[in-house]
Parts: sequence; C-alpha cells; structure tokens
Amino acid sequence: MLLFELQGTEERFLNFVGLIYESVIITIAVCLLILIYLKYREKRHELTLYLFIIFILYNLGILFSWMSKLFVVLKLDTVVGGYTPFGFIFYRIMSFRISELMICIAIFLSYILKVKLFHKGYYNTVHKYIVIIFGTFTSIYVFFFYLYEDTSFAVLLDTIAFLLTSIFMGMVYFPFFYRSFEAYKTVKEKQYKKAFLSLGIMSICYILIFVNFFLDRLLILLLEIPGFTPFYYLAWIVAIVAIAGAYFGYIRPKAEE
Repeated sequence: MLLFELQGTEERFLNFVGLIYESVIITIAVCLLILIYLKYREKRHELTLYLFIIFILYNLGILFSWMSKLFVVLKLDTVVGGYTPFGFIFYRIMSFRISELMICIAIFLSYILKVKLFHKGYYNTVHKYIVIIFGTFTSIYVFFFYLYEDTSFAVLLDTIAFLLTSIFMGMVYFPFFYRSFEAYKTVKEKQYKKAFLSLGIMSICYILIFVNFFLDRLLILLLEIPGFTPFYYLAWIVAIVAIAGAYFGYIRPKAEE
C-alpha cells in the first residue's frame, strides 16, 4: 500500500505545477525544433535528418508527459476505466509509458546515427544484436508491464521501466559520447571540434534525462511521496540542453558549410 493517493489532492496540485513547467519546456523545444528543420532544409544533410527525427521523438515524449499532467489536473482518471480499450492507452500516457516508448525509438535511431557518423555504416555485430534485443525487451516491458492501481507494486513496475530505459540509453549514448570526445580531441578545425563537443554533451544529457526520472521514481517508491522531486525538474532541463547544444554546436554550423 501507499501512504498517499497517486491522484490525490496534493498529487493533482503537483501535476498542475508540472503542467505549467512542461508547457515552458515544450515551447522552448518546439522553437528549437523549428530552427533545426529550417537548417536541415537548407542543406538536407542525411545525419541532420536523423537528428531532426530523433528530436521530434523527444518532443513527442515531452508532449505525452504534458498530456499526462493535463489528464490528472482535469480529473479524467475518475471517469476512464483502467480495463477498457481507451483506458489501456490513457493510463499508459498518464504513467509516462508512451513517452518512454517514444524515447526508446529515438535511442534506436541514435544508434544508427552513431554508426553512420563514426563507423561509416559498419555495425559491430555483437553490439548491434545486444542493442536490438535489449531495446526490444525494454520497449515491450514499457508498453505492457503496467498496473494502473495506486499500489507500491505499480510504482515498482514504473521504476523498473525507467531503469531499463536508462540502461538502454547508456548502451547507446556512452559509446556515442566516447566517439564524440575522441573525435573532439583528434580534429584540428575549430568548427568540427565544436560540433563533436556538442554531440558529446548531447549524449551525456540524454543519459541524465532518464537517470533523473529513475531517481525521482525511486524516491516515490522508497519514501512513499507523490514525486516531483528536484530530479524531475532537472530531467527536462538537461533535455533542453541536449537539443540546444546539438543545434548550436552541430546542426547550425553544418548547414552553413
């Protein structure tokens, strides 16, 4: 049992605060996405297209997270049954599961981007199958292993989902960071050093997004609090840093070549 209701009065107020906060995050993210698209349209670099699609998926993740807060504030959970066809999707949006699924797809694309950028399309067979198998397992878990009741076990399932997504991110973005930093140290041109450094920062920030969400969910489980700890707010801040860093350091200079 939990010492609080997941959709109790205090939790609804915290969701309202989160709704306002994520509205600001979405506004910034959409502005950056428009700038990225405009730069892509100038030169139509293939790798920039991959980044643009990845950023779209991250923006969709933020949007679904925002929708989850809106559902709680409007008390829609009181009229939607958990075991109905609509409730199947509704409660997965409320519990961040659809957002996580969008991020899992973005991680797959980030892996392809890394191979194209640093390995000229050559895939390490072992790493490729590890990414595919673990990523598929994580995506299936995120979407199907879920309970909508206000219980500690339901929170535990959510915590595991965040942990799996964090591990999946690390499997792709740690090598991405290593290759970016290695290239940053190797190249001499200032423009390329800036580009690789920005990609490295992006990689670390992406990992930190779900590490923070995992810590937020873990505190809910261990302390039986409604959540919205500083880790929650920090997660979206590093998401914006990741997108902005990639735009100003890689995409904009690349389009101006």
